[in-house]
This record gives sequence, C-alpha cells and structure tokens, in this order.
Amino acid sequence: MSTETTRGSPAVALGTGTTVLAFVTVQLLAFAFAFGVDRPGAYALFAVVSTGAVAHYRDRGAFGVAAATLGSVLLVLLALPLLMLVASQDPGLVVEKATDPAVHRALYVSVYAPMLAALLSVALGVPLALVLARGFHGQALVETLVDLPLVVPHSVAGLAVLFAYSGDGAFDWLAVSIPGEFAAFGLLFDVPLFDGFHYDFSVLGTMTGMVLAMTFVSAPFAVNAAREGFEAVDSRLQYAARTLGANRWETFRRVTAPLSVRGVLTGGVLAWARAVSEFGAVAIVAYNVDVVYPPLFGERAETQHAPVFIFREYTTGGLDESGAVATLLLALSVAIFLVVRSLAYDDGGWP
Repeated sequence: MSTETTRGSPAVALGTGTTVLAFVTVQLLAFAFAFGVDRPGAYALFAVVSTGAVAHYRDRGAFGVAAATLGSVLLVLLALPLLMLVASQDPGLVVEKATDPAVHRALYVSVYAPMLAALLSVALGVPLALVLARGFHGQALVETLVDLPLVVPHSVAGLAVLFAYSGDGAFDWLAVSIPGEFAAFGLLFDVPLFDGFHYDFSVLGTMTGMVLAMTFVSAPFAVNAAREGFEAVDSRLQYAARTLGANRWETFRRVTAPLSVRGVLTGGVLAWARAVSEFGAVAIVAYNVDVVYPPLFGERAETQHAPVFIFREYTTGGLDESGAVATLLLALSVAIFLVVRSLAYDDGGWP
C-alpha cells in the first residue's frame, strides 16, 4: 500500500495552511521593518521578489514564476496603500474615534443600509438572473441595462435616482399610515417604535433614498454572479429531473438552486461590499440621514454613510481625523466580509 499523502488530505491541507501563514507573517514583518526605517518602497520590491522565489521553490516552472511575479505586482499595488493607511495611524486617535458616538452611527448606517440594498438586489436579481441564464429574445438589451450602472458615473447615478423617485417621481403615490399597534413595520424606515407613523415615499435625505442609490449601483453584481451560478449547473441534471416527473418549481428547488447557491451567495456578498463603498450616489441622494441609534430603543440622530462621513472628516479635520475613521471602517468591513464568506460556504472554501 502506498504511503504517499494524497492531494487534498488533511495533512496536505495543514501543510499548505501553515505555509501560507508563514508567508503572510514574513510579508507583514518585512513591511513593518521597511515602514520603521521609512523605506516602504523597499518592501514592494521584497514582496515581488519573494513571491517569485516561492514560485520557483515550489517548482512552478519559468511560466509559473513569471505569472506569480507579475501577479504579485498588482497585489502590491492593492495591498500597499491599505497597509500604509493602517500603519500611519495614531493609535490614540483611532481609539478616540472608536469611542465617538458619531462614528458609531456612521458605521451602523454603513452596515445596515448596504445589508438592505444587498437583500433587495438578491431578492429581485435572482429571478432575473435565472431568466437571463435560460435565454430569451432581446436578452442583449436587458443585459446592457443590467450592466449599465457599472459604467454610469456615480454622481449621475445619484441624480438619476433623484429624478426617478423624488418629488413627483414614479412612486410619490406610495404613502402609508401605520397605527401604533403595527409600528414594528417602521423598522425598515428607521422610525421610532410604538408611536405609529405616516410614511410618504421620499428619497432625498432619507434611508429609503440611500438604499435605492446603493441598490442601483450594486444590483449588477448580484445579478451577474447569480447568473453565472445558474449557467454552471449541468442542464442534463435538470433534464433528468424533469423526465423523472419533477415540475419546473421542483426542479429549481431540488436541483438548480442547491447547485447554484454559491453564485447567489457570492452575488449577495459582492452587492453588500459594493454598497458599503458607494460615495457619489449616496452623497447626492442622502448626504445626511436620520437614524434611530442604538437600534430599536435609541434616539433619532443625524449621521452620514461612512464614506461620506470620512469625506466630511477630511474636509473639516484633515488627513489624521479621516484616516482614523477610515481605518475603523476598513477593519469592520474586512471582519464582516470574512465572517459572512466563511459562514456562507459549508466546506469553508471560497468560490
């Protein structure tokens, strides 16, 4: 019997994980040293050379070494600004901002509103993605419309949302009066509980407008990722289910949906991440919003979406103030991103 450890076994996985951890640790230590001697550019060179060396050590061949080296250049271009941002902060100022209620409200809005936008994008985008995956006449026009928000300037997106939904827009007829016993429905619009309220559909300076603006720019990610998930499902499996007596709904529920769930989850995560980073459209539609914080039982207070809040801090307090808040937003976003993606995939893998 062969004693050779097979690829994908726990031993190999452990060894690979240990190697990756060691490599990342070396990179962080190298950056810390280069930053400490005020030579961050030297770290960029070290990162590229060390990546090529690892590829050579793992016997990837000349092509593999070249690919890893060139790819590491892009990774450095992405990672170095973030490392410099975090390393340049005054820890005392970061702690001060972390205890500031105004920062708490901004971070809360930057999780809550993007979550609503992502849920809306997935709920409405998945059916559209399924239709696109199956194909129909005029599909190119619909695909263009879905992808258009990706190329529309963000300020134009904000103006488009205002023209469509504010004032005498498309949904000005949506006015709802909710008595106190049903006031829990007001949670979606951040209104106090137990008092009842009269809701007029308004987007300028409201949470509704912020969510609509975020949905406008993030929906393409949800639709396209879900569509790729549906297209990856082997059509022969769906055909087999139909021949065994399953109707369309049963085939979707038992075959298509389970096999494409990764695409849907990935689309939701990407839509959330895109909404978190949105600035231009939100700044035009809902620069300031009123929120109930802490949720449910707090008081109403004015705040901004975190990217807008950071911009305001930059214009009023300078680079240090805005950098401290940006570091907190970065840490929160990375933490939520990793937790969501880790919990979303049963095998702990990444799509």
